[in-house]
Amino acid sequence: MRVRMIRSGLILFLCCSNGARAQLPPPPVPPQNPITEAKRVLGKMLFWDTQLSSDNSVSCGTCHVPSAGGTDPRLGLNPGLDGNPGTPDDKIASPGVIRADSTDVFVLDTVFASDVQVTSRSAPTMIMAAYAPDLFWDGRGTSQFVDPESGAVAIPVGGALESQAAGPPLSDVEMAHEDRDWAQITAKLVTARPMALATNLPPDVEAALAPYPDLFEAAFGDPGITARRVAFAIATYERTLIPDQTPFDLGTLTPQQQQGLNVFLNPGSRCNVCHVLPMFTNHTFRNIGVRPIAEDNGRQAITGNPADAGRFKVPTLRNVGAKATFMHNGQMNTLQQVINFYAAPPPFPQNVDPLRLGINIPPGPPRNDLANFIRNGLLDPRVVNEQFPFDRPTLHTELQTNPLPMSFGTAGTGGAVPEILATSPPNLGSTSFKLGVANALPSASAWMALSRTPPLPDGTLDTYDLDGPTTLDGDGVGTWKWAIPDDEALLGDRLYAQWLVEDPSASGGVARSRTVELTFFRQDPTQCDGCVGDMDCDGSVDFGDLLQVIGSWGANDLCSADMDDDGSVDFGDLLDVIGVWGPCP
Repeated sequence: MRVRMIRSGLILFLCCSNGARAQLPPPPVPPQNPITEAKRVLGKMLFWDTQLSSDNSVSCGTCHVPSAGGTDPRLGLNPGLDGNPGTPDDKIASPGVIRADSTDVFVLDTVFASDVQVTSRSAPTMIMAAYAPDLFWDGRGTSQFVDPESGAVAIPVGGALESQAAGPPLSDVEMAHEDRDWAQITAKLVTARPMALATNLPPDVEAALAPYPDLFEAAFGDPGITARRVAFAIATYERTLIPDQTPFDLGTLTPQQQQGLNVFLNPGSRCNVCHVLPMFTNHTFRNIGVRPIAEDNGRQAITGNPADAGRFKVPTLRNVGAKATFMHNGQMNTLQQVINFYAAPPPFPQNVDPLRLGINIPPGPPRNDLANFIRNGLLDPRVVNEQFPFDRPTLHTELQTNPLPMSFGTAGTGGAVPEILATSPPNLGSTSFKLGVANALPSASAWMALSRTPPLPDGTLDTYDLDGPTTLDGDGVGTWKWAIPDDEALLGDRLYAQWLVEDPSASGGVARSRTVELTFFRQDPTQCDGCVGDMDCDGSVDFGDLLQVIGSWGANDLCSADMDDDGSVDFGDLLDVIGVWGPCP
């Protein structure tokens, strides 16, 4: 069997070496969910709309950014089984939401406490996912798609994308509070303004923009919003994300990249046994000995088969050159690390696939050329430049920190300063806005103080209104919710919020959290109403835009902070912002 696979790779090498184009086949499409333009555009909106999450802070696209190869450029730390950060079992994965119970009230998590939770595996790419018979690292996104609401089989075969799309909106780590159901999600979409938390919409999304019931009617024939239709639409969008304009596809590999392809196809390297051309994956599950099986048994958790212990999905190598981390646990951050890992004996050989043993990739130029081929020869420029069909809107969470933490708090019992939890954006008409408090006196009474004036130098609010009391739980955690009026009179207003916690050990009997500044907004998703330098779209170039530059320092921020387009955010961009300081014309 192995000989036949190698021979196949050599034949393909002969085809590729003379400049022939290796085309990706059309992605399989289940007959139950044919591709239509109305469905594709609806799916694109749903994929990028943060209102699909419980607290309006996370979209599907938040963790699957095209310019990052369809993965998550944010690097969250999951401390692994031992619960201790900085140890070998740590995982670099995706930040999600702060833990909340079934009533959407914040609760303390045993691992992340009051911080946002981080997933236990890195985010796989959604690009090329259209070809996979099963999805997620462990394959739990099955080919058979079962309607999450009715329990009926909606797609007997070929519905892995639909199965995958239905998962994250219900995950209480990624996007949801505990026990969230599809009735809550679909009811929210009925009244939500599509893309209300985004700007700079792609042309196809802008042209189709309408209330969600109208969009569902255009895609499905009536305005009903259901879990099945949400999954069908998102899957349809993902089936159009085909990166077939790489140098490998176009026959434009450089001599070094061609040498890297030769290494890739060499029988000793065995790269193409699992990463089969032209998809550069064979969609199987393999154990390559990255970490001990006890940390994550992978595919075995789904199949129950001991032979699947430690196995994870073979990812495509297309566009991995744009990724920030590698492997299911995100512990490697360069392709050279990955290649060196394969060229050495597996550090954890339990149940390792025999194909993983005895790989021979000589050091020096062969490994460098191989890395060059994978990094650049398999990179579709439309993906990294976020051009159609890989274009996307700019999310509000990318533009500014709103609510914005400021000042400082005052301590209570044991010297603990109450912590304010602020992740929900204060957009007009939001029914999902909430502020939490943690690290406060357990079971105490707490009030939310609201003021129109900024805090004093000592961190306290001078004049304020109080809302409450809220009785904190046994861990000193509480939640304040507010349905923000859809009132234009609030547009651009700033409100300052601070928790006051009754605590006999605090000065004056009250412990205070730090203050957050809420800037009320209602974005026009079709444009950023600002001007050059107005990176947070608030109508002026000010301190918030300066913070955006500083927060993106050193990176190539494709959204806005790289004002002089020199490939990095640096001192030149800082000067550009200062040079246009003030209200937009």
